Amino acid sequence: MLHSRFADVDIPNVPVYDYLFGSLEDERLDAVAIIDGMSGAETTYRQLIGQINLFAGALASRGIGVGSVVGVLCPNVPAFATVFHGILRAGATATTINSLYTPDEIANQLTDAGAEWLITVSPLLPGALAAAEKLGMPADHLIVLDGAEGHPSLPSLLAEGHEAPEVSFDPATHLAVLPYSSGTTGRPKGVMLTHRNLVANVAQCAPVLSVNDDDRVLAVLPFFHIYGMTVLLNFAVRQRAALVTMPKFDLPEFLRIISEHRTSWVFVAPPIAVALAKHPIVDQYDLSPIRVIFSGAAPLDGALAAAVERRLGCAVVQGYGMTETSPAVNLIPGERDDIDKSSIGPLVPNTEARLVDPETGADVDVPAAGTSAPGELWVRGPQVMTGYLNRPEATAEMLDDEGWLRTGDVATVTDGEIFRIVDRLKELIKYKGYQVAPAVLEAVLLEHPSIADAAVVGANDDDGQEVPKAFVVRQADAELTAQDVMDFVAAKVAPHEKVRLVEFIDVVPKSASGKILRKDLRARA
Repeated sequence: MLHSRFADVDIPNVPVYDYLFGSLEDERLDAVAIIDGMSGAETTYRQLIGQINLFAGALASRGIGVGSVVGVLCPNVPAFATVFHGILRAGATATTINSLYTPDEIANQLTDAGAEWLITVSPLLPGALAAAEKLGMPADHLIVLDGAEGHPSLPSLLAEGHEAPEVSFDPATHLAVLPYSSGTTGRPKGVMLTHRNLVANVAQCAPVLSVNDDDRVLAVLPFFHIYGMTVLLNFAVRQRAALVTMPKFDLPEFLRIISEHRTSWVFVAPPIAVALAKHPIVDQYDLSPIRVIFSGAAPLDGALAAAVERRLGCAVVQGYGMTETSPAVNLIPGERDDIDKSSIGPLVPNTEARLVDPETGADVDVPAAGTSAPGELWVRGPQVMTGYLNRPEATAEMLDDEGWLRTGDVATVTDGEIFRIVDRLKELIKYKGYQVAPAVLEAVLLEHPSIADAAVVGANDDDGQEVPKAFVVRQADAELTAQDVMDFVAAKVAPHEKVRLVEFIDVVPKSASGKILRKDLRARA
C-alpha cells in the first residue's frame, strides 16, 4: 500500500459554501471572482456571495432544501456559479447534466436522480422543455436563467429578496452533487458525492496546483463535468483566483480570451492540446500570459505535451481522476519539470493506493528502484464517493468494505511513487474528455434491422485521441455501409457519443458466459 508523499491536509467537516466563502477576507470581497470571457463582464466576490444567498433564499421559499434534487443544464457562464452554489447553500443536491444531451437523456437523468426542478438557459431550452414535458414538470419548476415566457428567470428570483435559509445537515453524509458516470462499465449512474468529498478534493489540490489570487484561470472545460466543477469552479474560488468563463470551445475565441484576459492557468482536455501544438492560427495570438496548461479528463501523450511546451514556452502537465473520486487522485505539480509528462504524477495528499494483479488479486510489489509490474489501480481517500445512487450491486463492484475503489485502470508506479496508466480493464471510452459507455451505443446499434450483433470499443484516431469504434455483424444478405451505421447512431445520441469508426466482422468475440471480449477487439482496433 502506498500513501501520498505530500503531507496530509486538514479537511474541515463543513458545507461547501462555508469552506469556499466562509473564510473570505474583507479585502478580497471586491476582488474579481468571475469574468465572462465572451463579454468581459466582471463579478466580484461580494456580488457572487450576494447572488448565491439570494438564489438560495428563492429556492427555499419554494420548498427546495435538504432532500430536494435540482437539475442544472447550463454551459459555462457566470450564472452557473450562482445557481450551483445557491442549490448547495439551500441544502439541496445538484445533478449536473451534459449540455449536449438529447431530451430523452436529460429526462432519464432527472428521473433517475429524483429531480423535480430544472435550471437551464434559453439556447438549451428546447431540449430542456421537451424533457420537462415528458416528465410532466410544471412550467414554474423549469427556471430559465436568461428569461423565457412562462418560466422563472434568475433576475426575477434574485429580485424577490429572500434571505438564505438556515439549514442543518452532516457534511460527511449529505449529498452535494449527483453527477453521472458509467464507472467502469454499463450505463451512466448517479455518483453520490457529499459536501465532505468536494471540500476534501479542493483541499487536496491546494498543495499541488500552485494557483493563487494573482492568477486568472480559464474555464472552458464544462462545469457540469466533475473536472470543471471541482478543479475549476470550486478550486479557483477557494484560491481566490479570477475565473474566466467560456461556454463552449472555439479555437479563435479560446485564443482571444487567453490573450485579452491574460489567463495564467489554462485547463484543457487533450484535443485542445492537439490544436495548441498543431494549428497555425495559434501563432497569431499573444499566449505569453500562460504559466501552466493542465490537461485532464483523458490521457495526454507525453510527446504532445512536449510539443505544446516548446511552442508556447509554458509548463504542460496532467493528472488523473474519476467522477467517483471527486475527481483528483494524481496530479503533476505545475512547477515540476523532473516528472515524465506522460505519467499521471504522484498521489494527492490524504490518498492511499494499491496496485492489484487482476488475475491473482495479490498486491503488486513496489520496487526499491525502477518501475513496478502493472496492476489495477485501487485508491482510498476522503474524495472517494459514497456509492452509486440506488445501485447497491454496482456500488459493491466498485467499492469494497474497506473503502478501496477499483478504478478499472491498469497502472505502474516507480520507486519515486510516480504513477503511469498503461492499460484499462474498464469498458469506458473517453472521447474528448466525455464519457461514452459502449453498452449504450451497442443497444442503439442492435435496434437497426440489418445488424445481427455489435460491440463498441475505444480506438485511436490519427492524432492519437480515443474515439468510439463499432464492430458490426451484418444480418445475412443485408446491404449496410459504415456510413449507414454512423448515421443511424448519430440520429439517436448526443454528438460526443457518435460512432466514429466502423468495422464489419463475422462474429463478435465473447466469453463462455456471453461477455464481449473487448480486449480482443481493442487489440485489432
